[in-house]
Order: sequence, then structure tokens, then C-alpha cells
Amino acid sequence: MADPKGFLNHGREVAKSRPVDVRLKDWNEVYVPGSLLPIISKQASRCMDCGIPFCHNGCPLGNLIPEWNDYAYREDWTEASERLHATNNFPEFTGRLCPAPCEAACVLGINQPPVTIKNVEVSIIDKAWDSGDVKPQAPERLSGKTVAVIGSGPAGLAAAQQLTRAGHTVAVYERADRVGGLLRYGIPEFKMEKRHINRRIEQMRAEGTRFRTGIEIGRDLKATDLRKRYDAVVIAAGATTARDLPVPGRELKGVYQAMEYLPLANKVQEGDYVTSPVSAEGKHVVVIGGGDTGADCVGTAHRQGAASVTQLEIMPQPGEERNPNQPWPTFPMLYKVTSAHEEGGERVYSVSTTHFEGDEDGNVQWLHLTEVEFIDGKLTPKPGTERKIPAQLVTLAMGFTGTDRENGLVEQFGLELDERGNIARDADFATNVPGVFVAGDAGRGQSLIVWAIAEGRSAARGCDRFLTGASELPAPIRPTDRSLMV
Repeated sequence: MADPKGFLNHGREVAKSRPVDVRLKDWNEVYVPGSLLPIISKQASRCMDCGIPFCHNGCPLGNLIPEWNDYAYREDWTEASERLHATNNFPEFTGRLCPAPCEAACVLGINQPPVTIKNVEVSIIDKAWDSGDVKPQAPERLSGKTVAVIGSGPAGLAAAQQLTRAGHTVAVYERADRVGGLLRYGIPEFKMEKRHINRRIEQMRAEGTRFRTGIEIGRDLKATDLRKRYDAVVIAAGATTARDLPVPGRELKGVYQAMEYLPLANKVQEGDYVTSPVSAEGKHVVVIGGGDTGADCVGTAHRQGAASVTQLEIMPQPGEERNPNQPWPTFPMLYKVTSAHEEGGERVYSVSTTHFEGDEDGNVQWLHLTEVEFIDGKLTPKPGTERKIPAQLVTLAMGFTGTDRENGLVEQFGLELDERGNIARDADFATNVPGVFVAGDAGRGQSLIVWAIAEGRSAARGCDRFLTGASELPAPIRPTDRSLMV
């Protein structure tokens, strides 16, 4: 145990953010660089090294949280990095992007603010990169087997790295022009600077993983041809079919899916554009959807100079404390103020969009909405609450409904789907097609980054076993496992 009295002597202290008026002038990460190291040993000492560490159950990766908390407390960064990488291929991604179900399950969180697990995690990995502890781990020998991984998001990258280290020759196919999937073009720069992806890709290249960008399986290369080229295939194509809003005026110019809007802002940071072809500058922006993707749209609009930003959510506003129906150690639905919300804008709950109104040129100008309430378990409009708000740019951030069916990948492989429209798989993450496996959102449905990495690691084990007859790769989860939620 790091410090038996650590949780008594020290309160919770999180990473410091840069002032709003400063960070809105750039696209860098919102946190003050280097602000964590001076406080992180004390924060790590708050870990109680519980006899039953429920943080393990909260995290699908099974991260060895009490162990690396202890090393961080002692400032043994090399050992801390070893324990961190034992279960997580990319802790710099999860430490920045995961909503931390591990913290919700922290035993200290029963009656105190939980351990700052995410902050400890990101401190360890950033220190490891700075000190040179993160090195390529090339396999000692090659198996002679080849694997194609479709998709370079967290699930695809995790599967590719595990299979490469197992000795297989792995090629990752990505339909975008750069590697990273939604990490690259869905996550804004201010949440995670893309240099973190770039150096992981260089590590993977040094280990032997190959990357093929600008190739969409199903369109640019037939799935059947890919299957002939490789001994096995891992599909990690994500769940990129966005949920739409079929209301009058949806066809107006200025109404976009979030994943049409956010990637363009990221491409500006990559140097592809001087300014985004779809910019919020000087416009009244409305974001429909109250989740993390919606918050990403809010923060992006602020940095582009929006005249106003309003975020709409159809559900009631969550409380600031655990609902009795969401007891510890489940992941509670709480009112969350992200860095983007700190920067301004209005959040409106319990409202539903009825239609959009445009000008004579077909550009959206107004959004009409009504308040809703639950009646007999159904969301029902409240009479007399209709109103309209200015909307010259609207982004739809209402989640995703499944993997892409339009590119032909599912049909060309002949894949079976489950009752939710995801690609079906067995206990080894294998599909109905021999030698074809599925990991991440394509098989699970829209989920968290920690689940994607856990799926990639687990599918890699199933694929490795198929290729060699046995596998020593870890499999932290089963396809049927679900989040610790009620």
C-alpha cells in the first residue's frame, strides 16, 4: 500500500486547466502542461490498495490500478509504466479520453471523492515517453502467418499491435488518409493532440505493423479479395452509421452530422485546410445531443468563433449526485461539465426538435423545438412550450446505429448480424466466416475507448489461436461482457 493514511491526509486534486480566454485562441490540449507531476504522488497515495479493488471491475481492461498507483507514489516511473502497459496498449489515449468508469467504481468513492486514476495514468505514460521507457517490442521470430486489420481506431490498433508482437505479419487498412480512425478525425485536438497518435504509430511501424491508408474495404478493395490475400482478417471498422433526425427541414444547408463537422476542424490542424469548409465563425450554432460528441462540437464551435452555442438534450438534466437506482460501484449518469462547457454556451434539457426553418436560399436559420416530459414511460411534447431559436449551423450528435452497410463489407464477407445490427461473433470474437474476427464497436455497438482496446486485445487472442492452434495473448473480456451499469 502506497500510504496507509494517504486518503486521509490528501484531498482529490485534478489537472489544472488553462484559462478559458487563453485556450480558446488555440487548439492545444486544455490542461496546463506539466501541472500534474508536482501533485501526482500525493494523489496516487490516496489509493487504499483494497482487498477487492473494484476499480478492476469498472475497467474492462483489468488495469492493475493499485499496483501502478503504488509505483507512482514512490516515483518509480519505469515500473509504473511496465504495470500500466501490461494491460493497456495505449494509456495516453485512455488517460485523456476515457470517462473513467474505474473512478466510479473506486472504493474510496463510496464516501469521498475517488482517486484521480485517469490523472495518475496519464502522468505515468507521459513520463514514460519523456524518459524513453516506451520502446518498440518487435517479435523474436515470425510465424509466417498474415493478418489484415480493417480499421485503425483503438480496437484495430490494439489488435494489430498484439498480433504483430505475437509474430504475425499484420497490415492495417484505413479508409481515411491518415491512421487513427475516430481518434484522428473524431476527437478534437484540444482533447488529445494528434502527436500522441503519431508516436504510437511510429512505435508500431518499428515493431513491424504495416499501414495502408486511403483504402476502403468493400469499395476500393473487395472483401473477398482481401480474404484471399491474408490468412486471417480482424474487422475493427467501428459503428460509424450516425443516427439521423428525420424532421422537416433536415435537408437545409447548414445541418450536418457531427462526424461531417468535426473531421474538417481536425484537417485544419493537420494542415489540409487554412480554414474549415464548415465553420461556426459568426454563426448561431445548435448542437443536438448531450453526450461527449456533442461536447466536442461545442468546444470546436467556440474555437471557430461562433456567435452563440446552444446544446440540446431530449432527456432531463441529470443530478450532481448518484441516483439511488445507480449505486456504487456502477457508472452513474451525473451532470457533467466538460472543458467545452466551461468555455460558454447554453445547455437545454428535456427538449425535442420539431423542424428546421430556412431562408429563401435554402440555408437553415431557425430551429423549432418543444419541451418534453415522461408520461406513462414515454417522452411526450408539452403543449404550449413550442418556440424557436436561431440556428445557422446545426450539428447532429445523437449517437450511432451500427457499422457501415453501404460500402459492401458486410455483404461481401457474408457476415451474419446480431439482433442489434452488429456483426455477430462467438466466444473467440470469430464471425460466421472462418478466419474472420470482429472487434470494437463493429461487434459491440457504440461504446467507450477502454472497451474498444479490450476488444482489440481479446480478438487478437482469438485470431492468434486460429492461426497457431494456441495463444498466450491476454483476453481481458468476452464478447458478452457489459459495462458495470444498471
